[in-house]
Amino acid sequence: MVVKASATPSLSAPHGGKLVQRLLEGQAAAALRAEAPGLPSLTLSARELSDAQLIAQGAFSPLEGFLGSADYKSVVKDMRLASGAVWSVPVTLSIPTEKRSAFRASGRVALKDPQGALVGALDLQEVYEYDKRAEARLVYRTEEEKHAGVANLYAQGDLLLGGKISLLGPLAPPQGYEAFFMSPAQSRQLFQQKGWRTVVGFQTRNPVHRAHEYIQKCAMEIVDGLLLHPLVGDTKGDDIPGSIRMECYQVLLEKYYPASRVTLAIYPAFMRYAGPREAVFHAMARKNYGCTHFIVGRDHAGVGRYYGTYDAQHIFQEFTSQELGIQPLFFDNSFYCTACAGMATEKTCPHDASKRLSLSGTQVRDLLSKGEKLPPEMSRPEVAEVLRKAYTAG
Repeated sequence: MVVKASATPSLSAPHGGKLVQRLLEGQAAAALRAEAPGLPSLTLSARELSDAQLIAQGAFSPLEGFLGSADYKSVVKDMRLASGAVWSVPVTLSIPTEKRSAFRASGRVALKDPQGALVGALDLQEVYEYDKRAEARLVYRTEEEKHAGVANLYAQGDLLLGGKISLLGPLAPPQGYEAFFMSPAQSRQLFQQKGWRTVVGFQTRNPVHRAHEYIQKCAMEIVDGLLLHPLVGDTKGDDIPGSIRMECYQVLLEKYYPASRVTLAIYPAFMRYAGPREAVFHAMARKNYGCTHFIVGRDHAGVGRYYGTYDAQHIFQEFTSQELGIQPLFFDNSFYCTACAGMATEKTCPHDASKRLSLSGTQVRDLLSKGEKLPPEMSRPEVAEVLRKAYTAG
């Protein structure tokens, strides 16, 4: 997607003050390709490659690479980098202990994708040990391996590599999402072109249903535009695939949203299912994309019953507004009230639970797997039809 900058006043600054760019092109890229055969190499997992790409394009600003030990310890314990900047989830690169001898304490390392192609380099500054169970307990609030994020943590290597990265540019959009890929620099330019001074970001890994639509439109009443920013990296196996979710967003936006006030773009990250910590993490990333506000609803980035319903909202109280640099917008669980004949929350609806209709993601998947229709109070008919066809075809 190509956009032009305009003279519209700039949005708020990226996290840390500047948008990080760690992409090599032209002679710098050619030099790395020539150097790479003589370097030790490391094959990134799909999650590590995703993280590296988000670092390189500035989505994880102020990070310039994978965390060293000082930053790692500070993030795990205090939700801040060693500099004091807010950062709630470790972004790390691991190796198994038996590969330690392949990497010096410092030096350049060629980075390859899971298919073995060269994608960039790590300027290795540190190899260090870490405590997986301590990270699980502090970041995920559980040491149980049945938690999806903890399982991924326990499966990775026992040593971490810290250092700045440089990736070969330009980055290729994820396959199938080319029309919806925007870097933070591009989204910022687009918002300026549209004349948006305030932008609310919405994170989702599920198809947008009526409850989501309700809180998005409430937020749109106080800002210039909405960035609908679905995560399309790997999620749990029972989550609805990204391609189907994108089709749902498109049919919804075509009929029920003002086109001039919404941008649909992908967030090519992996879910960590870190609940409250990941809510802050998602907010900082959307700040880098140019958002001034960020919606935090019920059980943001949660999984199972590991987090309280509104823990992801309470965690923001641990930071000042100046530290965050983005305004979180908190919404109660929304539902359709048959007595009110519309969407509502406990803040606006006086009726009891017998009048309130709501469905969890698990219930939606169960209905679809049985070939049953989703009630119109829960899902727009166009979205329900996309989901029905997808499940029928499956």
